[in-house]
Amino acid sequence: MHVFLTGATGWVGAKVAAELLAAGHQVSGLARNADKAQALIAAGGKVVHGTLDDSQVLFDAASKADAVIHTAFNHDFSRFAENCAQDQRAIEVMGQALSGSSRPLLVTSGLARLVQGRPATEEDKPASGPDYLRRSEQAALLLAQQGVRAASVRLAPTVHGVGDHGFIPILIALAKKTGVSAWPGDGNNRWAAVHRLDAAKVYRLALESGVTQPVYHAVAEEGIAMREIAIAIGKMLGVPAEPREASHFGWFAAFAATDMSASSEQTRKALGWQPTERDLLTDLSDAEYYANS
Repeated sequence: MHVFLTGATGWVGAKVAAELLAAGHQVSGLARNADKAQALIAAGGKVVHGTLDDSQVLFDAASKADAVIHTAFNHDFSRFAENCAQDQRAIEVMGQALSGSSRPLLVTSGLARLVQGRPATEEDKPASGPDYLRRSEQAALLLAQQGVRAASVRLAPTVHGVGDHGFIPILIALAKKTGVSAWPGDGNNRWAAVHRLDAAKVYRLALESGVTQPVYHAVAEEGIAMREIAIAIGKMLGVPAEPREASHFGWFAAFAATDMSASSEQTRKALGWQPTERDLLTDLSDAEYYANS
């Protein structure tokens, strides 16, 4: 299968590319610059030069592919609204290229604010509302209603592994800066987690199974309490782990206090997916995890 992959050199996308290539698929990956392109070529993929703003490039690459996986997203939170709009436009363009065919499109979304009080499931509707700006899953659902074989992979809020540059490094950096590894409130809110190598397998298996359901959950652990995460970080840094008010977390307070637990039972049954990599707390006991935070 020839797969067009956006974000092919990113934290998740690079491992999706490797997973696809190892399984005998061809990968053409979107790359912004020469350094990124070389990394993809070295892995055995082909390069499509461009960005998410290059609509014609996206359309042409998707038109030539047997399947499309969209993992790219600009995580500059100072331009979040603009980045969400860019993401939606890119999905719509690639969906148009696949219209009238049975070729699948997998987009990437998240688990924040799906439900409260219980783990989210694949059947839960995507978060919505005027203040919820990222609409990748809604865009995929609309394309599906128009006949495109589109689906979403919801990533756990913590896609971990050595080299991580997501939410966990933010907590590590804050602990280093303030001298305390903190949790908000009682610390019982939970984050689902998945190792990025296990997450990559979900994308491959979903494609190979024919994308038979609208949502997949890349979730290995249903939820780890924020307090447990903070204690593990504090132990490795040699700083106390204690509760703190929301102000301690600054702009990250809403994320730190939100429960983002989720089940992946349906995904495991549909794909035969079984996570095999290290869990989050094991990763957090590795000194190398703290090198770049």
